[in-house]
Amino acid sequence: MQEKRVNLNCTLPVPSVQELVRQQRPDAVPPRYLRDDTVVADHHRESLQDLPRIDLGKLMDLASRCTELRNLHSACREWGLFLLVNHGVSDEGMRMMKENVRGFFELPHHEKQKSAQRPGSLEGYGQAFVTFHDQKLDWNDMIFLKCHPPHARKLDLWPRNPPEFRVALEKYGEDMRKLAEAVAKYIGMALGIHEEELDLLAKSFGEGSCEVRMNYYPACPEPERAVGLSPHADTTGITLLTECGNIAGLQVLRKDNCWVTVPPVPGSIVVNLGQIMEVYSNGAYRAPDHRAVVNKEKERVSIATFCYPSPSLPVGPSPQLLAATGLPPIFQTLSNSEEFLQRFLSRKLDDAVPFIDSLKL
Repeated sequence: MQEKRVNLNCTLPVPSVQELVRQQRPDAVPPRYLRDDTVVADHHRESLQDLPRIDLGKLMDLASRCTELRNLHSACREWGLFLLVNHGVSDEGMRMMKENVRGFFELPHHEKQKSAQRPGSLEGYGQAFVTFHDQKLDWNDMIFLKCHPPHARKLDLWPRNPPEFRVALEKYGEDMRKLAEAVAKYIGMALGIHEEELDLLAKSFGEGSCEVRMNYYPACPEPERAVGLSPHADTTGITLLTECGNIAGLQVLRKDNCWVTVPPVPGSIVVNLGQIMEVYSNGAYRAPDHRAVVNKEKERVSIATFCYPSPSLPVGPSPQLLAATGLPPIFQTLSNSEEFLQRFLSRKLDDAVPFIDSLKL
């Protein structure tokens, strides 16, 4: 029998969850969204208030850098996720982006549909990774747009309403690109990378790609029976998450297999390591499984920026790290992030092996 492969680079059109809630006001979760399985059976609500917090200002300051690098190393090793504070992104830029994303989802459905996904593409307004017609669906709507490099943008999908949406997204994307470059540099330093290789790592994120996914999670009548976003680990280098309110929803899987809610902290950005960084660290750092849960009373809006290194950086264990530790590589080295993504996007439909494990030697 020929292997059936799934094309994750496109998605099937599905109804808007926001419109379903607005028009029907269901008192129960519709069948296609029911997830009465292990995905949400362990639906925890506790928050870990001492989730790692990393101060970018302390990393930039020579007097406090060593201590904060140790904190960063611990956060990446134990969690693969941390709250970044004092990150230097302007309050005005963050406010403008949040307002315009909320404004987009408040538009009438026919106006949002002007940015609807086209056949054969993930970009645009809709839902991602819907590959077959009876697939269980997540309780969210989203708009996904490429920001960097500029030639990758599909401006016909960039909303013209709200009127400042495009300006806000362009500025926000540039801010996230610069932030990813800085975060990658200090993650490399925490690993013990230095000199030319460290410069190449940071530069590759500065010249790499940024893709922005804006999420709307409507209030759900039975939040314990639906999931906002299915559990997964990101295939990125670094993911930067901004919450557009004070409604919790992001959960991360701890090493003890317990789901822990990441509380929204005003002014912070959640940094989530992707599998490219797990590979680069030779497994020393984690790309954690995470998911989004939903709320019975309130909607949640968030902005995830997926940051990838440029094609100049091979995706494999750091040569300096291997030399310093004397450990053998546990992952293959691929030519670049494009080959890495192509491997991910062309997996077998029934492949039970986690993607990261398929790269192990």
